[in-house]
Amino acid sequence: MEYVASRLGLVFVKVNGPALGHAVTSVDPGEAPNATARQEVEKISFALEMGNNVLLYLDDIQHTSPELLQKFISLCDAQRRMEGVWEGRTRTYDLRGKRFAVCMAGNPYTESGKRFRIPDMLANRADVWNLGDVLSGKEELFALSYVENSLTANQVLAPLSTRERGDLGLLVRLAKGDESVRPDQLAHPYSAVELEQILAVLRKLLRVQQVVLTNNQAYIASAAQSDESRVEPPYQLQGSYRNMNKLAERIVPVMNDDELEAVIDDHYLGEAQTLAANAEANLLKLAELRGRLTGERAARWAQVKAGFLKAKALGGAEDDPMSRAVGAVGLLADRVGAVESAIERAAAARAARPGREGGVDQGVGGAARRRHARPSP
Repeated sequence: MEYVASRLGLVFVKVNGPALGHAVTSVDPGEAPNATARQEVEKISFALEMGNNVLLYLDDIQHTSPELLQKFISLCDAQRRMEGVWEGRTRTYDLRGKRFAVCMAGNPYTESGKRFRIPDMLANRADVWNLGDVLSGKEELFALSYVENSLTANQVLAPLSTRERGDLGLLVRLAKGDESVRPDQLAHPYSAVELEQILAVLRKLLRVQQVVLTNNQAYIASAAQSDESRVEPPYQLQGSYRNMNKLAERIVPVMNDDELEAVIDDHYLGEAQTLAANAEANLLKLAELRGRLTGERAARWAQVKAGFLKAKALGGAEDDPMSRAVGAVGLLADRVGAVESAIERAAAARAARPGREGGVDQGVGGAARRRHARPSP
């Protein structure tokens, strides 16, 4: 966003969502609950007061109140007006014909693990993008960005961040085993030892990239599901640049595959600690995504999913016995219906076998009749 503002010649004003918090619902700095939140609200007032050539950026809006975001709905109308407060006085800012942009960014889940909902009127009138969805046809570039952003986090790869950018693409291809790329094509002269260390780290970093990208896709897919249609617990482990950087800084050239997987395990085990009761389900889902779910863990994951579906079918809060009793009756009806369907399918399959008419086994019946028939004279 800083880059976009710089290229467009706009003053970049960044507002920190977590500093605002859920308690801030007004653009009046005087109503802020603390000094930190007041400072962030003053930034909004400052941007509105400037009025022209401004990019107002609200970061991590999942930590803010939807009521605060509703204040920006009027900017999406043809009126392009917004109410604000400057030096204790209310003002109406008319931004028609002015270069004033507002960008809001955030993740699907709040810090408590609940899904964050953007106000409907704002979501319907503003332009909404998912960073991973607007890169159709450029998936490889998006995947490479994970490596690019983690270069400075790794001691071996850090020098690449200041060298020819084209070298990184060639080095990644070399790490993948692309025989069409030769070391002499690199712009920077690498020694044999340095090149081997870089490639060794990149091979491991590409494995981490695969895990983090898969994690990111699962995180977005989970956030897009409604609670009613879920067949497993919500997935809340992220696959962000921050995760990539933390993993990249722990990679060394001499690390083997088992040690690398252990590093990934340790990282996401620490990430899952903040999920409290949902930690086990998320770690089991991550193991499934990585192809490392076997034996007892696979059986446990099946139990967790079955328990989730059972709890969802019962419905109601744990302290609401009436709702849960009604849910139990509904669950029983579903089970009886499933048994009935299974019996009908079995009967249909039995009737379709050769030598059976109308669902009656003629061979067995005929044998019974022959056993009871009297011998002929």
